[in-house]
Amino acid sequence: MYCGFSQKNHIERKVLTASEIVEEIAAIKKAGPFEHILLVTGESPKNAGFEYILDAVKLCSEHFSSISIEVQPLGTEEYIELAKNGVTAVYVYQETYREETYKQHHPSGKKSVFEYRLRCPDRVGMAEVKKIGIGTLLGLENWRADSFFAALHLNYLQETYWKSKFSISFPRLRPFEGQTFELCTPSDRELVQLMCAYRICFPDVEISLSTRESANFRDRAMMLGLTTMSAGSRTDPGGYAISKNELPQWEINDSRTPAEVEDKIKQNGYDPVWKDWDASLFTR
Repeated sequence: MYCGFSQKNHIERKVLTASEIVEEIAAIKKAGPFEHILLVTGESPKNAGFEYILDAVKLCSEHFSSISIEVQPLGTEEYIELAKNGVTAVYVYQETYREETYKQHHPSGKKSVFEYRLRCPDRVGMAEVKKIGIGTLLGLENWRADSFFAALHLNYLQETYWKSKFSISFPRLRPFEGQTFELCTPSDRELVQLMCAYRICFPDVEISLSTRESANFRDRAMMLGLTTMSAGSRTDPGGYAISKNELPQWEINDSRTPAEVEDKIKQNGYDPVWKDWDASLFTR
């Protein structure tokens, strides 16, 4: 659920009010037996800062057994407070591990501080959040180099914060309006190779594939070691119940309903699992 604020080509997105978030929750619950929700906001501390995120988490905790967040990097104490109120996973993507390239795309503001973002998973680990998700935005820099450093980062985090479990994701950057640089994006074949390499090196790590990828690719990839797949995603504020006119954070490639994704999982010989037990396991 996209509930926050960010900018894309200088167009501002709205911030959902508490009542609008409740409407979004009701629409999501009607769409399927969801017990795990991912809350996403843009990086704008002034408009969608810690208190806003905490309030959204509190609203969701009454309806979902597992709450993940993908928001701006926060401090350790803030992650501790979020965990106390129902957050079981934090996803933070470095985007690229090459500092020079990172600064080219983030020249100003708090997000421009490469080291602060790089150390974000450490702060999440120190807060003892139950799951930490990392990854790179494949396409900003040489994808093989970024994936190698992401693996080193993941190995370090596993050894250091052993009380948490970990997730890796492989978001591919797709062509976009205003693009001024050449994308270094892996092909389908190369992405499969990368996924298999991570599965061999990290047999216990969750591997997730989002709706950025096409339905055809996801249907085939689910047989290669995937553990989680999103479904029915919207990346615009109010996209489930309120408005379909907001500019999305990124374009959805697999637009199938949750029921359609569930049917395909069954056709491939797997059992779709709608998790509902995290609240019992993760009680602090």
